[in-house]
Amino acid sequence: MKGHSSPVNDRPSLRHVASLALRDLIGFAQRPDFDRVQDQIRQVRGCSHPVNLVGGTATLDADTRTVLRSYSTADEPTGRLLTACGNRRASRCPSCSRLYAADTYHLIKAGLSGGKTVPETVREHPRVFATLTAPSFGPVHNRRTTDAGKALPCRCGTVHSTDAPELGTPLDLASYDYSGAVLWNAHAGALWGRFTTYLRRELAAHLGMTQKALNAALKVSFAKVAEYQKRGLVHFHSVVRLDGPDGHTDAPPTWATTDALTHAITSAAKRCVLTVSSDAIGERELRWGRQLDIREIAALGDGELTDQKVAAYVAKYATKSAEASGTVDRPLRCRRCTGHGYVTGPDGFRDLCDDCDGTGQSERIASLPVHRHARQMIRTAWALGHLPEFADLKLWRWAHMLGFRGHFSSKSRRYSTTLGALRDVRRAWRTAQAETAGAPPEIEEETTLVVSHWKYLASGYSPGEELIAAQVRHDIAQARDEDQRRKTEGDPWL
Repeated sequence: MKGHSSPVNDRPSLRHVASLALRDLIGFAQRPDFDRVQDQIRQVRGCSHPVNLVGGTATLDADTRTVLRSYSTADEPTGRLLTACGNRRASRCPSCSRLYAADTYHLIKAGLSGGKTVPETVREHPRVFATLTAPSFGPVHNRRTTDAGKALPCRCGTVHSTDAPELGTPLDLASYDYSGAVLWNAHAGALWGRFTTYLRRELAAHLGMTQKALNAALKVSFAKVAEYQKRGLVHFHSVVRLDGPDGHTDAPPTWATTDALTHAITSAAKRCVLTVSSDAIGERELRWGRQLDIREIAALGDGELTDQKVAAYVAKYATKSAEASGTVDRPLRCRRCTGHGYVTGPDGFRDLCDDCDGTGQSERIASLPVHRHARQMIRTAWALGHLPEFADLKLWRWAHMLGFRGHFSSKSRRYSTTLGALRDVRRAWRTAQAETAGAPPEIEEETTLVVSHWKYLASGYSPGEELIAAQVRHDIAQARDEDQRRKTEGDPWL
C-alpha cells in the first residue's frame, strides 16, 4: 500500500544508511588528519546535536595590529568547528545534560557547604529542603504503602505495581478538571514568585518586626528545581536558606532560626492564592497542594538529609523535562503559522496554512504516541491557548509541556556562584590543558585585541562522524560505570 512499508521493505534503506556511514567513516580514516576529526568530537563529548560553525578568530597586538595567533575553520579537515549544543534535557542530549547536571550539583552544593567563592561558614546558616506540590484536580490511580513498605489497594481496588502505566491517570477522565490542571501548570512560576514574597512577609510577622527591618537584618536565599509528577503536574523542590545582610558571606542573626524559617514557609504556602477569571471556564483559585514537606538539612553531614544528597537530588531533576508524565519533548505548533493555522499573504488577507492544513499543529494531537491522560492535557492546553483571555500565556506554544512555561531550575542572586562562572572556570582549565610544552609564553591580554567572525552552518554530524560520536558516548559511559563500580567496591586508588 502506498505510504506504508513493512520491516522487510525497510531493510534495504537501513542497509543503505549503514553503508553511507561506513563509507564516510572509511573516507575519514584514510586521511592523515583523521585524528583532528576525532579530537573535535571528543571535545564536545559526543554531543548528540553539535552546532557547526565556520569562521575564525585572530589575536592582534593592540598597538601594531600584528597578528599574534589565529585560527580558521578553513584549516580543519571538515572545514567547520563543532561546538556542543548545551541542551540541559537528557532526552535531547545525554552528554550535555550530564555536564549541566554536574554544574547544577556544584552550584547547589556550594550554597550548602561552601566552595566556588562561597565560604564554608555557609553550612552553619539555617537551611531547609522544602517541597511544594500541586493541588488535586480529581482522584488518580496511585500506589499507597504502609510504613513497613507493604503496598495498599488503590481507590479502584487494584494493587498497582511500581511501573503500572495507569499510575497518575484519573480514575474518571470525564470528571477530571483538566482546565484547572493546565492553568495551574501555566501559573506555577507566578505562584512560586508570590510564595517567595509571602515568605519574607510571614518571616517578619513571626519575628515581630517590619519587613524593612527584616531586609536590613537578613536575606532569604533559595534554589529550586521543578519536577513533573506522573499525573502531569509540576511540583518544586527548593533549598531555602537564611543569610546575613550581605548574603552567603555574612552570618544571619542568632534569632533567625530553622524553626522560624519552617513556620514562615508553612504559612506562606497556605496564604498563596492566584485568581484566574475566564468567560469560558469561570473563576479559578490556584494555590499549593496540601502536601508540604519541609526538612532541615544537616549542618555536619551526619543527618538523614546531607548537602551531597540534596545537591544530587536537585541536579538529577534539573535535566528532566515532561517525559516523566508521558508527554512528548517537542513543540507542537506549526513553524510556518506559529500555531495560528493561517498566514497573512502579501495582499493582507489570511490564507490557510498549507503546512498544517489550518490546524496550527506540526503533529496532529490525536496521532501523538501518548496515553489518553497526557493527550487530553495537551488538547486542553491547546484549546485554552486560543481563548482571548489566555492569549498572553501562549499555551499552544507550551502544550507539549502540559501548560508549564516556567524555568525548570532557578536561584536567588546571592545563593551561591553562577552557571556562567562555573563554565568560565572549566573553559580556562581546558585552555590550560591544551597548552603544549613548546608553546610560546602567554600573551598579555591587556595589550591584545581579539577579532572573531563566526557563522552558523548546520547542526549534527555526517554519517561517519555519528559513528565516532556514538563510540565516544559509549566510552564515556563505560568509564563512568567503571568509576562507580570502584567506588562501590571501595577501590583504594579512588
